[in-house]
Amino acid sequence: MRQDVSAALSTARDLLRRHPLVDGHNDLAWEIRQKFGSDLRRVDLAAPVAATHTDLPRLRCGGVGAQFWSVYVPGTLPGDAAVTATLEQIDLVHRMIADHPDDLELALTADDVENAFSRGRIASLLGAEGGHSIANSLGVLRMLHRLGVRYLTLTHNVNVPWADSATDAPVAGGLTAFGREVVREMQRLGMLVDLSHVSADTARDVLQIAEAPVVFSHSSARAVCDHPRNVPDDVLRRLAAGGGVCMVTFVPDFVSPQRRAWNLELTAQMVRRGLDPTDRGRRAVAAAQHLADRPPPRATLAQVADHIDHVRTVAGVDHVGIGGDFDGTDELPDGLPDVTCYPALIAELLARGWDEDECVKLIGGNVLRALREAAGSRGSES
Repeated sequence: MRQDVSAALSTARDLLRRHPLVDGHNDLAWEIRQKFGSDLRRVDLAAPVAATHTDLPRLRCGGVGAQFWSVYVPGTLPGDAAVTATLEQIDLVHRMIADHPDDLELALTADDVENAFSRGRIASLLGAEGGHSIANSLGVLRMLHRLGVRYLTLTHNVNVPWADSATDAPVAGGLTAFGREVVREMQRLGMLVDLSHVSADTARDVLQIAEAPVVFSHSSARAVCDHPRNVPDDVLRRLAAGGGVCMVTFVPDFVSPQRRAWNLELTAQMVRRGLDPTDRGRRAVAAAQHLADRPPPRATLAQVADHIDHVRTVAGVDHVGIGGDFDGTDELPDGLPDVTCYPALIAELLARGWDEDECVKLIGGNVLRALREAAGSRGSES
């Protein structure tokens, strides 16, 4: 029997006041680079920002206690250019934190997150999205860690020489020998290995050698929506066995089977017409021409909750979290329009019968535990 929605929403807001919600992935830094030329004088995050899903007033309204800010750069950038751009994105996040000291505080550890939250700050962690950012260099990886990066997503949408992506043709068959070196070095450093974007075989290879918890920072459940960016059940079970966390994301194509089917039909039509389905401009035109009578189905908050429930069922309540991917997607599910939405999502789960302790694990307890365990496994400096 479902709880009363208004009572559940009140309980959700109270939980977020008392416990830090840790979101696994937000692309605000890339949006600032693209829309404002990385010039923080051109965007006032302390006021509403119409061009983004994220600003400080909305983070406060949404009860966000900690955010992994993605320092994403495109996977198509060649080696040195990718490293340079990643350093610029790290610099941008550090400047963003410095510009808003009453609201944001750099966090390097789980204790830092809790301490910042206790002082009324939004703890700010950094995550690098894609192994191209290290240009095949363990030295660069170590320096990213020294600069505050606390997870590395092993690939983005294209393969790296040492690991296969979920959305590229497989080459390595998972991890190469150097890829295994990268994973081992990350775990020696205490950096979380992030498996969002990697192929299922890459994830299986990582889980076979991992000695500390790993995460999916923004992925959903493949059994609920059959998209290669989502996590198969066998991987969820192996993730849980190693203490890891799948942080469910909100991207409509990963959430809604109906939206996924619509997109696959559009892709097939474009291929038949000799058009590049990865070209976003051409894709929008093709959608308007071919499917004008059938607008794309909308994903919903309830469908996101279905993914969270599924991960809980397969992996367990200790291995599920939230990674919205705000500012990393053009569209969001109904009911989850921006970073104000977290109370509504938690209220939906409470209404479905989740208890408060289970919600505390979901909103941040699980990923903070994984972060602590990863840091506790680190070896000696070399």
